[in-house]
Amino acid sequence: MILPGLDPAAIDRAVQTLAQGQLLGLPTETVYGLAADALRDDAVARIFVAKGRPPDHPLIVHVASTTQVPLFASQVPEFAYRLMQAFWPGPLTLILPRQPGVATASAGGQTSIGLRCPSHPVAQAVLKACAAAGMPGLSAPSANLFGRVSPTTADHVASEFGDALLILDGGECEVGIESSIVDCTRGVPVLLRPGQITRLQIEAVCGQRLQDKASLAQPAPKASGTLDAHYAPRAKVHLMDAASLHKRLQALGVQANHLAVWSRDLPLDRGAGVLWRQQANSAAKAAHELFAVLRDLDARGVRQIWVELPPDTPEWEGVRDRLQRAAADAPAASALTASPLSPGHG
Repeated sequence: MILPGLDPAAIDRAVQTLAQGQLLGLPTETVYGLAADALRDDAVARIFVAKGRPPDHPLIVHVASTTQVPLFASQVPEFAYRLMQAFWPGPLTLILPRQPGVATASAGGQTSIGLRCPSHPVAQAVLKACAAAGMPGLSAPSANLFGRVSPTTADHVASEFGDALLILDGGECEVGIESSIVDCTRGVPVLLRPGQITRLQIEAVCGQRLQDKASLAQPAPKASGTLDAHYAPRAKVHLMDAASLHKRLQALGVQANHLAVWSRDLPLDRGAGVLWRQQANSAAKAAHELFAVLRDLDARGVRQIWVELPPDTPEWEGVRDRLQRAAADAPAASALTASPLSPGHG
């Protein structure tokens, strides 16, 4: 059931649903989340079952403001406070040492917890109402089956979980890819997942360079959305530069079918049977469109999606990260021209 997100009656119903230990489709500025009361392990367990998600793969807890942070985190480094002040509410998740005995299921049993304060007005309204009702945080991974393409509209969520789930409609997600994740448990800031907030912006606020997760002797905590293969449509995604993309299209010829291309320029050699979607020149716009494009092409029955790799610059890092994870389990691109995408192939 989809209800208008800013309707006060819909907010009240959402809070009642969560208080009963049930799940909620919740819009945020990044993607739609599948939310439950973070302090109720039985409710959080329903998220793992609904998504088909491994129970040791932690969730992000969403809070209305920094006021709720001490309820979940036992320590907050000074640089983490600076990040909260600069980017909350917004698309930034911080991994912090967890208060013992709190949100154990949400944390996947780890001693750390991921916290985020979303900026979407519907998410804020729900979180504030939940806090007033004794629910200081909501665990909310993306509202899709585990490993699949994240949802950026209420209809995307309904297509995953059907009419039984209560969903608040907050329109299209403004950002379109998940939050940047910074690990704050090892004394220095460590980037676990890039997003709209770039590493350069984070470093400027922290006053120190971001470490990569493999650069420290101490292992990184598990975090949401950091598996090598993730965000994948049913169609196989293949990444390549513009020159390689055009070369492979020429090799396939005009009879290619069941193939889609997401590139910045119209490939004139693409063949009549190839679906083409234009990739935005702006990183922010491409991020906003990314998951919606993958879902649309999947719905059209294509078997492969060839994507022109975005520029290797800081502002594009989040988009590149999602595309690389979406393509992680695809066969090597070098084998593509050996298997033409004509009817009966692919």
